[in-house]
Amino acid sequence: MSTASRTAPAVLAAALLLAACGSQSVSPGGGAGGGPVRAEALCPSDFSRYGSPPSSEPSVRPSGTPTALPLPSVGGTAEDGVKITALYAWGPESGCAGVSYSADFELTNQQTQTATYTLTFGFLSASGGAVDNAEQTVEAVGQGRTVKGTVVMGEPVGNAPEVTGIEVIKIRSVPEAEAPSASGTCPKSGMRLYADQGDAAMGLRVVGLHLVNCGTGPLQLNGYPKLTIQDEDHHTVDGVHILQGTDQISTGLGGDGRPQPVVLRPGEAAVAQLAWRNTTQAGEPVNAPYVRVWATPAADPVTVAPELDLGTTGKLGVGPWRKDETHREPAPTTTDGP
Repeated sequence: MSTASRTAPAVLAAALLLAACGSQSVSPGGGAGGGPVRAEALCPSDFSRYGSPPSSEPSVRPSGTPTALPLPSVGGTAEDGVKITALYAWGPESGCAGVSYSADFELTNQQTQTATYTLTFGFLSASGGAVDNAEQTVEAVGQGRTVKGTVVMGEPVGNAPEVTGIEVIKIRSVPEAEAPSASGTCPKSGMRLYADQGDAAMGLRVVGLHLVNCGTGPLQLNGYPKLTIQDEDHHTVDGVHILQGTDQISTGLGGDGRPQPVVLRPGEAAVAQLAWRNTTQAGEPVNAPYVRVWATPAADPVTVAPELDLGTTGKLGVGPWRKDETHREPAPTTTDGP
């Protein structure tokens, strides 16, 4: 997609280093500035690639010696429960390769339930311009809890300016029970559901909803996923017509035609297209980041964040489930007892 949220960032997120508030942190210590500090964290060259699950076992070994950079204020920068506490430059002599800058942050869950967060950070030059962005996922933060993490910026391409600041660009959260899943442990439902990064051309937006049967038995689909659109505060957005079929938005998107029964064996997947236009005319534009999705009438909802910028069109097209012949996962294996 053309927006930052639908474009895989050039900077790739670091493996998370999380610690509950009040417990010993494994992130680099910091302050408002100063000389080199010793960082007790994963070597930044070991950071996870975009879309990879975060590390579940943070390292406590010293990994390198970065240089602390000043923040705009001694207390760090904060926005909607996210506080940046330190910023570091990693030079050639730091002891770690593949990274230029890193930042420590604290995230406080101000919601009423456990939530999974996706945070987008912007590394800034002295002029305030963006050098690059990094996206970070923080899983299962309990209500009222504060966790600490580290995000890194990889080596820039070309003659990029030096980083002198960092900001929180965007915060997205979904209830932990409704978090999308593209990999990892199979949910109790036996299915994973997630949205892809989508595509955009001349104001046309297309995002795929992907459903993977990670269970041990067949999964039957027939029809369209059920959708509810939500704003940034997770309130239901009214006044948007959810159309069955994407052909009412544009032809040739793969989301037209009558629904057909789909049976997914373990390891197989299905896809349904979302399509809309961001045309703006008279009226108030609708920008809604979240969509709650029910894969079947009996399924539990999953909340994805396709970042709907519907303009004033008031329309969202959804295609029927169809088998995704390009996707395969190994079927779950069982080990017989002695």
